[in-house]
Amino acid sequence: MTTKYFGTDGVRGTVGRDPMSADFALRLASAAAQVLVPPGGTVLIGKDTRLSGYMFESALEAGFVAAGANVLLLGPLPTPGIAFLTQQFNADLGVVISASHNPYYDNGIKFFDAQGGKLTDEEQAAIERYLGQPAITLESQKLGRARRIDSARIRYQEFCASTFPKDLSLDGIKVVFDGANGAGYKVGPRTLNELGADVIPIGCSPNGRNINDSCGSTEPGLLQQTVPAVKADVGIALDGDGDRVVMVDEAGNLLDGDQLLYIIATDRKQQGKLRGPVVGTVMSNLGLEHALKKAGIEFLRAKVGDRYVLEALRETGGIIGGETSGHMICLDQTTTGDGLISALQVLAIIKRSGKTLGELAAGMPKYPQILLNVRTDKRLDPATSTAINAAVGQAEKELNDSGRVVLRASGTEPVIRVMVEGQIEAQVRTLAERLAAVVAETAA
Repeated sequence: MTTKYFGTDGVRGTVGRDPMSADFALRLASAAAQVLVPPGGTVLIGKDTRLSGYMFESALEAGFVAAGANVLLLGPLPTPGIAFLTQQFNADLGVVISASHNPYYDNGIKFFDAQGGKLTDEEQAAIERYLGQPAITLESQKLGRARRIDSARIRYQEFCASTFPKDLSLDGIKVVFDGANGAGYKVGPRTLNELGADVIPIGCSPNGRNINDSCGSTEPGLLQQTVPAVKADVGIALDGDGDRVVMVDEAGNLLDGDQLLYIIATDRKQQGKLRGPVVGTVMSNLGLEHALKKAGIEFLRAKVGDRYVLEALRETGGIIGGETSGHMICLDQTTTGDGLISALQVLAIIKRSGKTLGELAAGMPKYPQILLNVRTDKRLDPATSTAINAAVGQAEKELNDSGRVVLRASGTEPVIRVMVEGQIEAQVRTLAERLAAVVAETAA
């Protein structure tokens, strides 16, 4: 089902350009209220640390209140925190103002249903049908109210801590925590500290413009340098809205979502707590699939996007899934991807096993994988291009069944992602660059 505004994770774009304007946010709130919020219902609104968050918060508040919904304003809080609190407050809808890992000049709006889950394609399409109409304003006695909830961060913090085993503590563990100058800048260090860890925070001084800037899960270079420099046991990096996580081992080596998924899944298997298959995406490293197979664990691939991983888990009865980027879903702990909770699961495994993070990751070999982003000025479905399909076929022939090629249009940015994976890095890079050149020429 095709939508005009909704991508793989809500609506997103550059602030001040269509659709990310205050007027659009107000109309989006009005549309969402008419589809998903009953008269007198409740909506939660949280945000990350972007300067534009104030503007969108006010616009969304106006749209929802005018449509008769009561609004609870949570302030800066990780995306999974809004999912959790939507259930805790028995709200009809949770709203997050964030562009996740994008730079500060972008922003976005995404929704959670009353159960803390992502909206269906049908619900998103229904909202878009109302977007073509003016925002509604009910008569005065039917307008909603708005108020701030000062306890939101503490409630979510306590929930995160509750997912760490009660018979363990983080005493003796030194952690460098990178909050990406984003929504998790307070929750992360305080939760880890309360569990006993010695915490060294970086990327925890947001100013509205430095979110994801040379920090966080998309730029973990400083974290990789800091962990061995201070002799820490582990490094943790969230993205701007706190639903992604990557980690750094004691030697400064970066562990992506595939490696963390391997560690969590194999531990659940050893503990007799794994149910159903493990779900990754078409972008998950082939080494993960092979390592899980060796461990006797079924592995399935979904489309890119944590909402599709979640759908596959629910359809198959699985509880563990994730993406290479660090979107990790542990359904035995929470309802959606949560960077901090996923990191706590890995820390618990370190404490219980007595192994270092590097030792835990050693069981999963990574195949060389090159991912190139080709920026486009127009929407392009690579599967519809004869030239691109021919280039993909030639690349697959040269890989000779020892690798994979994946091309897809990003759901959040105007780019085509070109991924080539195989056993020989030089060959993989050559093929990826050749394919990227064909895509760029076709998209010009």
